[in-house]
Order: sequence, then structure tokens, then C-alpha cells
Amino acid sequence: MAPSDGRSGAPREEALRHHTVQVPATTANLGAGFDAFGMALESHLVVRSTPRGQRTDRLEVLDDAEVSTGDDNLIWRSLVAGCETFGVPIPDVTLRVRSRIPLQRGMGSSSAAIVAGITLARELAGLRLHDRQVVELATELEGHPDNVAPAVLGGLVACARSNDGRLVLRRVNPAPGLRPLVLVPQERQATPTARAVLPDTVPAGSVADQAARAGHVLAALSGVWPAAAALSGDHLHEPARAGVMPASAALLAALREDGHHAWLSGAGPSVAVAVQRTDPDAPVAVRTHAAAHGFHCRTLDWDLSGARVCPDDGCGLAGTRDCMLCPRHRLSSA
Repeated sequence: MAPSDGRSGAPREEALRHHTVQVPATTANLGAGFDAFGMALESHLVVRSTPRGQRTDRLEVLDDAEVSTGDDNLIWRSLVAGCETFGVPIPDVTLRVRSRIPLQRGMGSSSAAIVAGITLARELAGLRLHDRQVVELATELEGHPDNVAPAVLGGLVACARSNDGRLVLRRVNPAPGLRPLVLVPQERQATPTARAVLPDTVPAGSVADQAARAGHVLAALSGVWPAAAALSGDHLHEPARAGVMPASAALLAALREDGHHAWLSGAGPSVAVAVQRTDPDAPVAVRTHAAAHGFHCRTLDWDLSGARVCPDDGCGLAGTRDCMLCPRHRLSSA
């Protein structure tokens, strides 16, 4: 990405127009879509820039998240990377942060942090970047697009590289008749650790079956046809990770045997399930399975808007200061 793409310079701190950005959690892979499919979820990271003044910490964390409050924080490092990529000054601000995305659980907490930092860099520096450029830079920092793309765009996103290396993105709304449940354990699992167990090679037959399953999964989650629980499994990452996440593997097996479309969310250890909204018994059955394996069930919804940003002097949705959907409200709520 060339630094000449739309720079406009950055004002001094006292002239900064401060912003709040809201970024959704995500669930990736969705079964057979390893490193390619992802969906945004209604659980958010919210970050607001404020004048730094005499503060020593870079971040003011408003919840009990165990994250660095210094310059090594991922949100701040991503903001810096965004400014440096386009050759604009780095604003000396403090970031107020609240997150409803659990760390190292396979719900895209790192991707949300990266997207939040880049989006704030765009707004504070006045960079003329469209969402695709944000996705491309976030992918460079994160390593894969399957989480960062839905965090930026919302909805269900399929990502691939063309023959010339260009990132190709396609977004649709998830099937309105489906609702996501995310089953979250107490234990964490760092993504690098989960990736370290992946095999270097996969049999050709497994790759062919993976492609067939991926088509079924993508069409089912976008509402083309009903999901088939027997096709929600994966050959590329779930078998290898079962050894280091036995509780997640056992829960997946129980859910699929019971007829639920379920997948290891991202790198795990959380498990995601898509249930029919019209079936009142499905959430009850999923919660029962979750409790039996020591997981907490979070009933969420799809996030269709992706990263949302509002300046302090007006809501990005309504253009007023008192919009009830403004992400600033999430920073003051318990």
C-alpha cells in the first residue's frame, strides 16, 4: 500500500477532533473455511481517543481486561502503524478502552484491536482511506484476513487471494433465520500456540472434501439452503487442535451428533453454533452441552455494520450528539 494514498496531514493535539470507534468480535473458519471465512458478532471493543495531558499510561482500561496500558498495547501499536504507513504524525493521545470480547478465546480480540487502532489513525490524521484499505493494512499486521475483514465490514465475509496476490473480499448478510451462540471456556489459547500444532501437509482427498464442505457451509450460513451438521467439520485445523483442546473437541462432537451446525471459533478454544431462531429448543440443548463440558454459553447476534466510528462533536450514524446507538454510550455503561 503506497504512502501517497490520501494523506492530509495531522493537526496538533489541541486541534484534534477526537473519535470513538466500535469494532465487533468475530468468529472465523466457520467449519471448513480455514483462514477464508469469518462473521462479525454483536460483542464489541470500544476505544475513544482523549487528550493525553499529564497521563503516563497510554490506555485507560475501563474493565478488568488484562492488557498492557503502555505503548506496546496492540491497539496503540496498530494506530502507530497506520500513521507510519501513510507518513503522518502520530497523535499524542490517551485511549479509553472497554471490551466485551474475551482475550485468547477465538473471538477475534486481536483483530478487533488492530482494526480499532488503524481506524482511529485514519480519523485522527484525516486520512482518506476506504474500508478495503483498512482491511489490507489490518491483514498485514494480523497475518490473515478472515477475522479482520468482518471486523471492518460486518456480516459474513469470504476472503481469498487472486493469482496476482490481490486480496478479494465478498460480503453478505448472514441468514436472518440463524442466530449465533458462542460457547466460551475459562481456559485461554494463544493463536500462535494453536497454529504451531497444524500439519505441514494434508492428503489430497481431504483437501477435495474440504472444498466441498466449504461450499455447503458458506451457502448454508448465507441462507441458500439448510445447514448440514455432518458437514460442519474441518480437515485442516480442527483435528490437529483437538489434541491441545480436548474439551473443545468433545463439545464439538457432542453438538454435531445432536444435529447442530458447530465449529471451532477461530483458533479456539471457544466453539460457535448457528441455531434456527424459530426453534426454541435448540438454545436449551446447546446450553446443556456447554455446561456439561465446562463452557459458558453467550447468546449473541450478527453484527452487520462492522467498525463504526463517531467524532466527539456528532454521531457518525445520526449526525447529532445524543444518538442512542452511539458507541460512546458503551464506554459509560457497566
